[in-house]
Amino acid sequence: MTGEYITSRKNPLIQQVRRLLSSRKAREEAGLFVGDGTKLLEEAARYCPGLKTVILSGDTQACIPDSVRVVRVSEDVMESVSPMASPQGALFLCELPPERPFVPQGGMLLLDGIQDPGNLGTILRTADALDIPVALLEGCADPFSHKVVRASMGAVFRREVIRTSWEQALPACREKGIPIGVTALSERSGDIRRSALGTMAVVIGSEGQGVRQEILQSADAEMIIPMNPHCESLNAAVAAAIVMWEMARG
Repeated sequence: MTGEYITSRKNPLIQQVRRLLSSRKAREEAGLFVGDGTKLLEEAARYCPGLKTVILSGDTQACIPDSVRVVRVSEDVMESVSPMASPQGALFLCELPPERPFVPQGGMLLLDGIQDPGNLGTILRTADALDIPVALLEGCADPFSHKVVRASMGAVFRREVIRTSWEQALPACREKGIPIGVTALSERSGDIRRSALGTMAVVIGSEGQGVRQEILQSADAEMIIPMNPHCESLNAAVAAAIVMWEMARG
């Protein structure tokens, strides 16, 4: 572990961090993403083999592998680059993990257009806790944006993040005989508690639009989470958590 000290906001590393924080394209081109905060840094140091650079300010201390580049910055530099209103004194860069092929399984979630970073991160965190496999379909937020990384509480370091398309997922599920379930409000929807979720790939739809029509038309089962009639719907992350809990119960 080597030490450097940066006092300029125009330092190339600081400018790179800004680009990575603000642009998905920049993250993909550089093959890097940014995390913030001391707790997440602890998780990255334990579980992320791609941890490359750590930026610390003030008297912030961290247990970091010797192979990782460590940079100290002044408080004003940290404040200028941190995405947090009250910086915790730690930013870090990790390599994007390699893309993994989609392998359908019974008892997994397919996320369709989950665009809110907080919702996506919360779903990934819950999936990690309950050991539920998850794949992201089109339209989802970038799982390696700093907002998703933070909301996932390190789940993106501990589990593979699989991305696929509906065009790939549908035939793959059909080939393996895995039925596709969707959460939807319709007259055909059955009570989720009486559905064999552990055998299905269940699609959770976007916050505003729900599950896409083309997916609804291909689904083998439509399911509903029972709730008070005056409640129209649940937050996507809450609905996903209920589905995963039922999956985990078997």
